[in-house]
Amino acid sequence: MTSPDTAASPAGADRTFQVDLRGLVDLLSHHLYSSPRVYLRELLQNAVDALTARHGVEPAAPADAFGIRLYADGSLVRVEDDGVGLTEADVHTFLATIGRSSKRATADPAAEPIRGWGRLAEERGDFIGQFGIGLLSCFLVADEIHVLSRSARTPDAPAVEWRGRGDGSYTVRTLPASARPRPGTTVTLTPRADAGEWTRPAQVHALARHFGSLLRHPVTFDDGTGGPGASVNPEPAPWTRTYPTPGARSRALAAYGEEVFGFTPLDTIELDLPAVGLKGIACVLPEAVPAGRRHGHRVHVKGMLLSEQAEEILPEWAFFVRCVVDAESLRPTASRESLYEDDTLAAVRDALAERLRAWISRTAASDPELLGRFLQAHHLAVKSLAVHDDEILRMLLPWLPFETTDGHTTLDEFARTHRTVLVTSSVEEFRQVAAIASAAGLGVVNGGYTYDRELVHRLPEIRPETSVADLDPATLTAHLDPVDRETELAAAAYLALARDALAVFDCDVALRTFHPASAPALLVDSREARHERTRSQLAREQQGGLWGDILGALRQEAPRAQLILNQLNPLVRTAVAIDEPELARTSAEALYGQAALLSRRPLRPAESSLINRSFLDLLAHALRKDS
Repeated sequence: MTSPDTAASPAGADRTFQVDLRGLVDLLSHHLYSSPRVYLRELLQNAVDALTARHGVEPAAPADAFGIRLYADGSLVRVEDDGVGLTEADVHTFLATIGRSSKRATADPAAEPIRGWGRLAEERGDFIGQFGIGLLSCFLVADEIHVLSRSARTPDAPAVEWRGRGDGSYTVRTLPASARPRPGTTVTLTPRADAGEWTRPAQVHALARHFGSLLRHPVTFDDGTGGPGASVNPEPAPWTRTYPTPGARSRALAAYGEEVFGFTPLDTIELDLPAVGLKGIACVLPEAVPAGRRHGHRVHVKGMLLSEQAEEILPEWAFFVRCVVDAESLRPTASRESLYEDDTLAAVRDALAERLRAWISRTAASDPELLGRFLQAHHLAVKSLAVHDDEILRMLLPWLPFETTDGHTTLDEFARTHRTVLVTSSVEEFRQVAAIASAAGLGVVNGGYTYDRELVHRLPEIRPETSVADLDPATLTAHLDPVDRETELAAAAYLALARDALAVFDCDVALRTFHPASAPALLVDSREARHERTRSQLAREQQGGLWGDILGALRQEAPRAQLILNQLNPLVRTAVAIDEPELARTSAEALYGQAALLSRRPLRPAESSLINRSFLDLLAHALRKDS
């Protein structure tokens, strides 16, 4: 709204920037504001800041003596406040200069006539807006803005009328005080035809409630039908009210959380940081959410809704709660739709994280039933926290559920029956050995899930009498019983054929006895061993001559897989007695294929081919035998 200086000027003289207001409004609508609906928030914010300044001028006035009145009848939208108002000098300074804010402190000597406002503005934290561009948002829905204002700083101040148009022009004129009998400001918009979605009476009322439900000043809405004005914010924030009992307070906060977020909270955590004037609640989600998925939180600044998607208010690990807070000292960005990342926000984030830790600690100590429901839904979130937080680790590690050879149980319960706890490095490794390890009396925990292996290894910090070790094939096979000498000799020819058939998979074959007897074979093969064999194989194929021979020799030392046949299984006892070489090889391949399938690890193409081929060969053998 600043006019260009078109007069001729000598070379090197200062010139004034030219501003294309329509281009600027387009920039705001597409890159600063998320939606045209923010025009009403900006008008409400300006009204609230004017009321704040009015209370600075008249500190003895009751808190509810001044308010805000909205009117919308479909043909116009009007926002009227009882705030400090504007003088003619204020209008020229603040309404006609883009980026100039009455809420920012100034040391400009030219501002001396409005020193009272400037002195108030030095208390920056009293105001929501700081950037001087909010009124421009009205051009998102209207081509003309009409402002009628009267200053409260001078008893006989005249009224001032300002009309700003979308082409960048404006007019100012002084009117008699009777044009506005009381101090304050009225902003009137005549909506464009394409802005009906945001300026219809019902929508204006809904937007006012959406943005201003927690404002501390009374706000009313009139739709022009002649009925009584409806209160936009009939009740203060629930955490500021008094309740007859703690139970009544807890139920009221939970009901508010359900109204805001649409779910019944598992529990509500009150948040109170007096240093920054922050109050609110955190609602614990009743169901699990994917790890790392962050929910947006509702953040109000001085009662005005700033954002419904403010992820930055809490740390990443706190994805089991959604918050609604109202703060005094957090800084909004220029769009007032997110928070400015500064030291204050970082301190608030840390303090709120501490409140969540305190809730977990208190729940663990006083409400085991609630703790159980919380961990059932959010154990992964707690595990991620326990990895980096020693206090949470000490409190909750014994309570956290893990997949073990005793089923899904807590580490505390598992450690009572297993002084030595073995932990696998992958899910597939656990599935390979779980049944056999359980039958052998070994206590094994599935360490393949996120955080689990690291946490299990920290169990001795909580239970010093318990030892933890990684499970390796040697540990497991050491607990399998050898067969007697006579049985071993009788099966020697079959085992030799089986080893030859499975040599392509770098797999050895052994005969043992173990439970359950229903398991014909166990394939012991770690992911690391497979990777090492694959790496060695590729290196050998890529190198020839002497290097190929050397790598081939080293490959002999690479860890091999082991197919352990169960002598207690009837199928195995039948297989080892086979004296037909080709049938013996096929049966060994079939046993390997079944064990690989039971391990639930991804099959290599060669293994898939072997399973199909061995099945067809056995079927063909059976058909030949029957014919």
